[in-house]
Amino acid sequence: MNHLYYGDNITIMQRMPKYSVDLIYLDPPFNSKQNYNLIYKSMTGKPVPDQADAFCDTWEMDPQKEELAKAMPMLMREHGVEDYYVEFWRLWINALRYTQRDLLAYLIYMVQRLLYMKSILRPTGSIYLHCDPTASHYIKVMMDGIFGHKNFQNEIIWQRTNAHGRAKKWGPVHDVILFYSASEKFTWNRVFQNYDASYIASHYGSKDQHGAYQLVTLDGPGVRKGSSGLPWKGIDPTLKGRHWELPPDRALPKWFKHPAGYAAMDVQERLEVLEAAEIVVWPKRGVFPRYKRYLDVAEGNSIQDVITDIPAMNSQSDERLGYPTQKPVPLLERIIKASTNKGDVVFDPFCGCGTTIYAAAKLDRKWVGCDIAILSIKLVREILAGPKFRLVEGHDFDVDGIPVSVEQAEHLFKRDPFQFEHWLVERVGGFPTKKTGDKGIDGRMYFETKDGLKAMVLSVKGGKLKPGDVRDLRGVLADQQDTEMAGFLSLQEPSKAMREAASLAGQFEYGGVMYDRLQFLTVKDILEDKREFHTPTKMVSRISSAQGSLAL
Repeated sequence: MNHLYYGDNITIMQRMPKYSVDLIYLDPPFNSKQNYNLIYKSMTGKPVPDQADAFCDTWEMDPQKEELAKAMPMLMREHGVEDYYVEFWRLWINALRYTQRDLLAYLIYMVQRLLYMKSILRPTGSIYLHCDPTASHYIKVMMDGIFGHKNFQNEIIWQRTNAHGRAKKWGPVHDVILFYSASEKFTWNRVFQNYDASYIASHYGSKDQHGAYQLVTLDGPGVRKGSSGLPWKGIDPTLKGRHWELPPDRALPKWFKHPAGYAAMDVQERLEVLEAAEIVVWPKRGVFPRYKRYLDVAEGNSIQDVITDIPAMNSQSDERLGYPTQKPVPLLERIIKASTNKGDVVFDPFCGCGTTIYAAAKLDRKWVGCDIAILSIKLVREILAGPKFRLVEGHDFDVDGIPVSVEQAEHLFKRDPFQFEHWLVERVGGFPTKKTGDKGIDGRMYFETKDGLKAMVLSVKGGKLKPGDVRDLRGVLADQQDTEMAGFLSLQEPSKAMREAASLAGQFEYGGVMYDRLQFLTVKDILEDKREFHTPTKMVSRISSAQGSLAL
């Protein structure tokens, strides 16, 4: 079963078995506030101010990250990180605490999660971390400590865009992908990329009745014992410190028929066969013969650590879903082909619009994806069930973490109160916001009026309720500009005293309709009675129309 999880990946990874995935690809948010704002607008069609502070901004220091920074040395040692890197971390905290707090916040967020990724990665597995150059060098140092410097395999450069006309620096056109293995013995498959037209023109200029070909050397460096080191037709490769290196079967032309016993022949006998088939060519100049490698059997170039042949999606791409950091499916296919085999498990802890999942599904890999935004989960869920994949939920994949009953909502609140808040705000169509000390406001809903954009603030309570909660919310209505309404979301039923306190907030009139300025909804109201807030504007979700346009 493939799994799609709604929730914070740190919570989900703590529940996953050790050594349970073969490949981790992660594209963590560089500026998650901007990303979430854009995806919210795109997927719901609802308005939201550009300056709105989303709940998932990992670039901002908060009390929780401050405490985690202090506990990080102990957590790192528990996960087997060497003292050298632990001390490096201490130096960073002291150096960045007062100068680059946003960067420190991001490192705290990422290092904690990378430690748990190491725990779930199989010894033969690999991890690819996709980032931009803003923090890649910092992340690399910590990945050296967590996964081992000897297990660093590549820094891959992906050209994500074309030229930038920057006046005072080199145009920033690339992302960085850091590739580490879990151990020295890891899965690796040769993957090839197509030759470009200029390469074919320059290297495959010769032609015969079988097609275009290039001449490739039949000798390789180094002396060998056995028949590959013996002379053939008066040429002794050993005298030049070389040996015969015959073409592998995959490089031989399709029309060539292996004679009986070819596999048991020595090198010299095989050379005679290839010469008789006119595959071996004697040069006009030089000594060593060459062989014809035909274009129709050329596999292409082995993948390199600079990727220029996979462009980012432009605004007209059929694949584009409006997700601001969406990566092209071919990029993920290349990574998955190189580092997994069919049936292996691919994990994406920041699955976003689901590119990794779609690539894994196309390549017959199992997959696990998770995201903290319910909009992402809904989008991936509908695309998987749509015409491109036709996967059946409950049979081909399952979705976990989205409550569909009051009991499941209670369980989510006990397990992860913050995620409960985010879920409930998103469930009613609201925009989750981060904690800013504004009397327990957890989200907002926005609606257009003739006087501009207005807000309905949302407050979520999963535990016991008290009349003071309503008074605080009423105070927000009085204090905040452009806030006309308030919504109180809870697991428990509000008391009579709370409802009486809410009535004191009065009503808001718009378009000749009166709306209670402070409204209540319980989880039961939402899930069982299908109730919603009474607001001036009802927006329609665009998720279904977005998934219909995806072309993979």
